[in-house]
Amino acid sequence: MLLISVMLGACAHSPIDEPSDPLEPVNRAFYSFNEQLDNFVARPAAKGYVAAVPEEVRNGVRNFFSNLSYPTVVVNSALQGKFKQSGLDLTRFVMNSTFGLCGFLDPATMVGLVRHDEDFGQTLGYWGVGPGWYLMLPFFGPSSNRDLTGRAIGITTDPLTYVGDSTINLAMTGASAIKTRADLLSADSVLEQQFDRYVFIRSAYLQRRQSLVYDGNPPRESYELDDEDDGDSAPAPAAKEDSSESKTSDTSPIPRFNIDIR
Repeated sequence: MLLISVMLGACAHSPIDEPSDPLEPVNRAFYSFNEQLDNFVARPAAKGYVAAVPEEVRNGVRNFFSNLSYPTVVVNSALQGKFKQSGLDLTRFVMNSTFGLCGFLDPATMVGLVRHDEDFGQTLGYWGVGPGWYLMLPFFGPSSNRDLTGRAIGITTDPLTYVGDSTINLAMTGASAIKTRADLLSADSVLEQQFDRYVFIRSAYLQRRQSLVYDGNPPRESYELDDEDDGDSAPAPAAKEDSSESKTSDTSPIPRFNIDIR
């Protein structure tokens, strides 16, 4: 299954302007399911968490889960050939795990060790694997062939994988989900204003993933016009667009959104 996912992910396309979404009817059905689950379970739980837990404690919980997942960042920085970054990431993880009281505090940031965001999906993209089909997964939300494969590989670097007690594992997973949903409450008002929320989330997710794969500098694509000067006295045709125009230009057919959906 992983091999098939990688092969499908190798099908290159422009993920923002021409998303490959042949499973859209199924994806929309899963999106509706996730939306109902969010309305009746996830969002109320996240609101209750924000109302009951002080902000300082929530920040500590956020730091803890960020640090818990950081071995994945360390490994993928190295797999992408960013060895200096990987070493700094390892230093950050060790410092926060010890002096930061298992990650609840973030002394590494205070001394200038910035947090990076790397995963196996990004590593596959770094080495040329295309995103493949867009997928809407039940419970987990937006993904792609490439990111689904990366998620499966990422199980090996997830510390929760090696927790033998299923009760602890389930509790930690639930707490992480509530924390993540609470972090996204501020985006609800933006989402509610969209005419087609499915398309909005698809565009926002693919834009963010493309930016992460290229460390904020996605490749530029040439958009050429077919206008030709016939030499008549008619007004000259509009100038050709600059071939260095970014994929995220305002002239692109799909609006760009800077919503961080994790």
